[in-house]
Amino acid sequence: MSDNMQYGSIDAYTPAEMAYRVETVGVAKARMPIAQMVGLGIMAGAFIAFGAMNFTTAMAQSMPRVLASMMFSLGLILVIIGGAEMFTGNNLIAMAWAQGKVRTGEVWRNWGWVYLANLVGSLLMVGFAYLSGILHSVDLSFGVQALKIAAAKTNLSFTEAFFKGILCNALVCLAVWLCFAARTVVDRIFCIIFPITAFVNMGFEHCVANMFFIPMGYLASLDPAVVSAAKLAPAVTEHLNTMGFVNNLAAVTLGNMFGGTVLVAGMYYAVYLRGQRRPREISIMAALMGTKKRS
Repeated sequence: MSDNMQYGSIDAYTPAEMAYRVETVGVAKARMPIAQMVGLGIMAGAFIAFGAMNFTTAMAQSMPRVLASMMFSLGLILVIIGGAEMFTGNNLIAMAWAQGKVRTGEVWRNWGWVYLANLVGSLLMVGFAYLSGILHSVDLSFGVQALKIAAAKTNLSFTEAFFKGILCNALVCLAVWLCFAARTVVDRIFCIIFPITAFVNMGFEHCVANMFFIPMGYLASLDPAVVSAAKLAPAVTEHLNTMGFVNNLAAVTLGNMFGGTVLVAGMYYAVYLRGQRRPREISIMAALMGTKKRS
Protein backbone atom coordinates (compact mmCIF):
# COMPACT_ATOMS: atom_id res chain seq x y z
CA MET A 1 0.00 0.00 0.00
CA SER A 2 1.36 3.45 -0.87
CA ASP A 3 2.07 6.04 1.81
CA ASN A 4 -0.60 8.33 0.37
CA MET A 5 -3.27 5.61 0.57
CA GLN A 6 -2.02 4.46 3.97
CA TYR A 7 -2.41 7.89 5.50
CA GLY A 8 -5.67 8.60 3.70
CA SER A 9 -4.68 11.74 1.80
CA ILE A 10 -3.61 12.66 -1.71
CA ASP A 11 -3.98 16.40 -1.13
CA ALA A 12 -1.00 18.63 -1.82
CA TYR A 13 0.99 19.86 1.15
CA THR A 14 0.02 23.33 2.29
CA PRO A 15 2.49 26.23 1.87
CA ALA A 16 3.18 26.20 5.62
CA GLU A 17 4.00 22.49 5.49
CA MET A 18 6.12 23.06 2.38
CA ALA A 19 8.21 25.63 4.25
CA TYR A 20 9.09 23.15 6.98
CA ARG A 21 9.91 20.47 4.42
CA VAL A 22 12.22 22.87 2.54
CA GLU A 23 13.92 23.77 5.82
CA THR A 24 14.51 20.12 6.75
CA VAL A 25 15.80 19.16 3.32
CA GLY A 26 18.02 22.24 3.37
CA VAL A 27 19.71 20.98 6.54
CA ALA A 28 20.34 17.59 4.93
CA LYS A 29 21.77 19.20 1.78
CA ALA A 30 24.07 21.51 3.72
CA ARG A 31 25.55 18.59 5.67
CA MET A 32 25.83 16.13 2.79
CA PRO A 33 29.28 14.48 2.39
CA ILE A 34 31.41 16.31 -0.17
CA ALA A 35 31.91 13.26 -2.40
CA GLN A 36 28.15 12.72 -2.67
CA MET A 37 27.57 16.44 -3.20
CA VAL A 38 30.09 16.57 -6.04
CA GLY A 39 28.80 13.45 -7.73
CA LEU A 40 25.21 14.67 -7.65
CA GLY A 41 26.35 18.14 -8.74
CA ILE A 42 28.08 16.74 -11.82
CA MET A 43 24.90 14.85 -12.65
CA ALA A 44 22.82 18.03 -12.33
CA GLY A 45 25.15 19.90 -14.69
CA ALA A 46 24.74 17.08 -17.20
CA PHE A 47 20.96 16.99 -16.76
CA ILE A 48 20.58 20.73 -17.35
CA ALA A 49 22.83 20.35 -20.41
CA PHE A 50 20.39 17.75 -21.77
CA GLY A 51 17.61 20.28 -21.33
CA ALA A 52 19.70 22.93 -23.10
CA MET A 53 20.40 20.56 -26.00
CA ASN A 54 16.72 19.71 -26.21
CA PHE A 55 15.82 23.41 -26.37
CA THR A 56 18.49 24.16 -28.99
CA THR A 57 17.35 21.25 -31.15
CA ALA A 58 13.74 22.39 -30.93
CA MET A 59 14.73 25.91 -31.99
CA ALA A 60 16.80 24.44 -34.85
CA GLN A 61 13.71 22.59 -36.00
CA SER A 62 11.78 25.90 -36.13
CA MET A 63 9.51 24.91 -33.26
CA PRO A 64 7.58 27.86 -31.75
CA ARG A 65 9.66 29.38 -28.95
CA VAL A 66 7.12 28.64 -26.24
CA LEU A 67 7.17 24.92 -27.14
CA ALA A 68 10.95 24.89 -27.46
CA SER A 69 11.10 26.48 -24.01
CA MET A 70 8.97 23.65 -22.66
CA MET A 71 11.58 21.21 -24.00
CA PHE A 72 14.14 22.79 -21.65
CA SER A 73 12.04 21.58 -18.70
CA LEU A 74 13.64 18.16 -19.25
CA GLY A 75 16.69 19.39 -17.35
CA LEU A 76 15.00 20.23 -14.04
CA ILE A 77 12.71 17.21 -14.32
CA LEU A 78 15.81 15.00 -14.39
CA VAL A 79 17.35 16.92 -11.48
CA ILE A 80 14.27 16.71 -9.25
CA ILE A 81 12.95 13.26 -10.12
CA GLY A 82 16.32 11.63 -10.70
CA GLY A 83 17.89 13.27 -7.67
CA ALA A 84 20.79 15.66 -8.22
CA GLU A 85 22.29 18.79 -6.68
CA MET A 86 21.88 22.06 -8.60
CA PHE A 87 23.33 25.34 -7.35
CA THR A 88 20.35 27.50 -8.23
CA GLY A 89 17.77 25.24 -6.59
CA ASN A 90 20.01 24.90 -3.55
CA ASN A 91 19.66 28.63 -2.94
CA LEU A 92 16.57 27.56 -0.98
CA ILE A 93 18.96 26.33 1.74
CA ALA A 94 18.83 29.98 2.80
CA MET A 95 15.55 29.17 4.58
CA ALA A 96 17.30 26.70 6.90
CA TRP A 97 20.12 29.22 7.41
CA ALA A 98 17.71 32.02 8.32
CA GLN A 99 16.02 29.71 10.81
CA GLY A 100 19.40 29.00 12.44
CA LYS A 101 19.40 25.33 11.45
CA VAL A 102 22.67 25.49 9.47
CA ARG A 103 25.78 27.64 9.75
CA THR A 104 26.94 30.14 7.15
CA GLY A 105 29.99 28.02 6.42
CA GLU A 106 27.83 24.98 5.71
CA VAL A 107 25.77 26.97 3.21
CA TRP A 108 28.84 28.24 1.34
CA ARG A 109 30.34 24.75 1.45
CA ASN A 110 27.30 23.36 -0.36
CA TRP A 111 27.00 26.18 -2.84
CA GLY A 112 30.71 26.21 -3.66
CA TRP A 113 31.12 22.49 -4.26
CA VAL A 114 27.82 22.13 -6.10
CA TYR A 115 28.55 25.13 -8.35
CA LEU A 116 31.93 23.71 -9.34
CA ALA A 117 30.43 20.26 -9.86
CA ASN A 118 27.65 21.72 -12.03
CA LEU A 119 30.35 23.40 -14.15
CA VAL A 120 32.25 20.13 -14.54
CA GLY A 121 29.10 18.24 -15.54
CA SER A 122 28.12 20.93 -18.04
CA LEU A 123 31.56 21.06 -19.66
CA LEU A 124 31.70 17.28 -19.92
CA MET A 125 28.41 17.37 -21.79
CA VAL A 126 29.74 20.10 -24.07
CA GLY A 127 32.59 17.76 -24.97
CA PHE A 128 30.34 14.76 -25.49
CA ALA A 129 27.87 16.77 -27.58
CA TYR A 130 30.63 18.24 -29.74
CA LEU A 131 32.19 14.82 -30.38
CA SER A 132 28.77 13.47 -31.31
CA GLY A 133 28.65 15.88 -34.24
CA ILE A 134 25.56 17.63 -32.91
CA LEU A 135 26.66 21.02 -34.27
CA HIS A 136 26.04 19.72 -37.79
CA SER A 137 22.66 18.16 -36.98
CA VAL A 138 19.40 19.48 -38.46
CA ASP A 139 21.38 20.61 -41.54
CA LEU A 140 23.74 22.75 -39.42
CA SER A 141 20.78 24.48 -37.77
CA PHE A 142 21.74 23.18 -34.32
CA GLY A 143 25.16 24.78 -34.64
CA VAL A 144 23.65 28.03 -35.94
CA GLN A 145 21.23 28.21 -33.02
CA ALA A 146 23.99 27.37 -30.52
CA LEU A 147 26.12 30.18 -31.95
CA LYS A 148 23.28 32.72 -31.88
CA ILE A 149 22.24 31.80 -28.33
CA ALA A 150 25.78 32.09 -26.97
CA ALA A 151 26.48 35.34 -28.85
CA ALA A 152 23.31 36.91 -27.46
CA LYS A 153 24.22 35.91 -23.90
CA THR A 154 27.78 37.24 -24.06
CA ASN A 155 26.56 40.54 -25.51
CA LEU A 156 24.40 41.28 -22.48
CA SER A 157 25.55 44.07 -20.22
CA PHE A 158 26.31 43.20 -16.58
CA THR A 159 23.11 44.93 -15.47
CA GLU A 160 20.93 43.12 -18.01
CA ALA A 161 22.45 39.73 -17.16
CA PHE A 162 22.11 40.39 -13.42
CA PHE A 163 18.42 41.25 -13.54
CA LYS A 164 17.63 38.49 -16.02
CA GLY A 165 19.35 36.19 -13.52
CA ILE A 166 17.17 37.46 -10.67
CA LEU A 167 13.96 36.81 -12.59
CA CYS A 168 15.18 33.44 -13.81
CA ASN A 169 15.99 31.95 -10.44
CA ALA A 170 12.87 33.33 -8.86
CA LEU A 171 11.00 31.08 -11.30
CA VAL A 172 13.41 28.14 -10.94
CA CYS A 173 13.20 28.22 -7.14
CA LEU A 174 9.43 28.57 -7.35
CA ALA A 175 9.40 25.41 -9.48
CA VAL A 176 11.46 23.62 -6.83
CA TRP A 177 9.27 25.10 -4.09
CA LEU A 178 6.10 23.84 -5.80
CA CYS A 179 7.59 20.35 -5.93
CA PHE A 180 7.49 20.30 -2.12
CA ALA A 181 3.70 20.46 -2.37
CA ALA A 182 3.61 17.35 -4.54
CA ARG A 183 3.00 13.77 -3.50
CA THR A 184 3.60 11.98 -6.81
CA VAL A 185 6.09 12.03 -9.69
CA VAL A 186 3.41 13.34 -12.04
CA ASP A 187 2.66 16.17 -9.62
CA ARG A 188 6.31 17.18 -9.56
CA ILE A 189 6.62 17.16 -13.34
CA PHE A 190 3.65 19.50 -13.72
CA CYS A 191 5.06 21.75 -10.98
CA ILE A 192 8.27 22.09 -13.01
CA ILE A 193 7.02 22.57 -16.56
CA PHE A 194 5.24 25.93 -16.36
CA PRO A 195 7.77 28.01 -14.36
CA ILE A 196 10.69 26.65 -16.40
CA THR A 197 8.89 27.18 -19.71
CA ALA A 198 8.18 30.75 -18.59
CA PHE A 199 11.77 31.68 -17.74
CA VAL A 200 13.19 30.26 -20.98
CA ASN A 201 10.43 31.74 -23.12
CA MET A 202 11.02 35.18 -21.60
CA GLY A 203 14.77 34.98 -22.17
CA PHE A 204 15.94 35.04 -18.56
CA GLU A 205 19.42 33.84 -17.58
CA HIS A 206 20.35 30.66 -15.67
CA CYS A 207 23.99 30.20 -14.67
CA VAL A 208 24.04 26.40 -14.89
CA ALA A 209 22.36 26.41 -18.30
CA ASN A 210 24.87 29.01 -19.48
CA MET A 211 27.69 26.69 -18.43
CA PHE A 212 26.56 24.64 -21.42
CA PHE A 213 25.11 27.22 -23.81
CA ILE A 214 28.14 29.53 -24.00
CA PRO A 215 30.93 26.91 -24.38
CA MET A 216 28.80 25.08 -26.96
CA GLY A 217 28.33 28.31 -28.88
CA TYR A 218 32.05 29.03 -28.66
CA LEU A 219 32.84 25.69 -30.29
CA ALA A 220 30.26 26.49 -32.95
CA SER A 221 32.10 29.78 -33.62
CA LEU A 222 35.23 27.76 -34.48
CA ASP A 223 33.41 25.71 -37.12
CA PRO A 224 33.64 27.42 -40.54
CA ALA A 225 30.56 25.64 -41.89
CA VAL A 226 28.43 26.77 -38.95
CA VAL A 227 29.76 30.34 -39.07
CA SER A 228 29.02 30.53 -42.80
CA ALA A 229 25.48 29.21 -42.31
CA ALA A 230 24.82 31.61 -39.41
CA LYS A 231 25.67 34.71 -41.48
CA LEU A 232 26.41 36.82 -38.41
CA ALA A 233 28.44 40.00 -38.49
CA PRO A 234 31.84 39.60 -36.76
CA ALA A 235 30.85 42.22 -34.17
CA VAL A 236 28.05 39.97 -32.94
CA THR A 237 30.47 37.27 -31.80
CA GLU A 238 33.35 39.46 -30.57
CA HIS A 239 32.50 38.77 -26.91
CA LEU A 240 32.10 35.03 -27.43
CA ASN A 241 35.31 34.09 -25.64
CA THR A 242 36.58 33.12 -22.20
CA MET A 243 36.20 36.62 -20.78
CA GLY A 244 32.67 36.91 -22.15
CA PHE A 245 31.83 33.56 -20.55
CA VAL A 246 33.25 34.59 -17.17
CA ASN A 247 31.54 38.00 -17.25
CA ASN A 248 28.18 36.43 -18.06
CA LEU A 249 28.50 33.78 -15.36
CA ALA A 250 29.50 36.36 -12.74
CA ALA A 251 26.50 38.60 -13.40
CA VAL A 252 24.00 35.78 -13.85
CA THR A 253 25.20 33.86 -10.79
CA LEU A 254 24.83 36.91 -8.55
CA GLY A 255 21.38 37.57 -10.01
CA ASN A 256 20.36 33.94 -9.54
CA MET A 257 21.48 34.06 -5.91
CA PHE A 258 19.45 37.19 -5.22
CA GLY A 259 16.36 35.83 -6.93
CA GLY A 260 16.53 32.47 -5.16
CA THR A 261 17.60 33.53 -1.68
CA VAL A 262 15.82 36.87 -1.27
CA LEU A 263 12.74 36.74 -3.49
CA VAL A 264 11.79 33.12 -2.82
CA ALA A 265 13.57 31.68 0.24
CA GLY A 266 13.57 35.01 2.09
CA MET A 267 9.93 35.80 1.46
CA TYR A 268 8.65 32.36 2.37
CA TYR A 269 10.85 32.30 5.47
CA ALA A 270 9.40 35.62 6.60
CA VAL A 271 5.84 34.46 6.04
CA TYR A 272 5.95 30.89 7.34
CA LEU A 273 9.05 30.25 9.45
CA ARG A 274 10.17 33.44 11.16
CA GLY A 275 9.39 33.12 14.86
CA GLN A 276 7.46 29.90 14.28
CA ARG A 277 7.96 26.39 15.61
CA ARG A 278 7.50 23.24 13.61
CA PRO A 279 3.86 22.06 13.72
CA ARG A 280 3.52 18.95 15.82
CA GLU A 281 1.95 16.93 13.02
CA ILE A 282 5.02 17.28 10.79
CA SER A 283 7.98 15.13 11.75
CA ILE A 284 11.46 15.23 10.28
CA MET A 285 10.87 11.86 8.66
CA ALA A 286 7.64 13.08 7.10
CA ALA A 287 9.43 16.09 5.64
CA LEU A 288 12.17 13.96 4.11
CA MET A 289 10.05 11.08 2.87
CA GLY A 290 7.05 13.09 1.71
CA THR A 291 4.51 11.54 4.05
CA LYS A 292 2.41 12.78 6.92
CA LYS A 293 2.75 11.44 10.39
CA ARG A 294 -0.14 9.16 11.29
CA SER A 295 -2.57 11.07 13.50
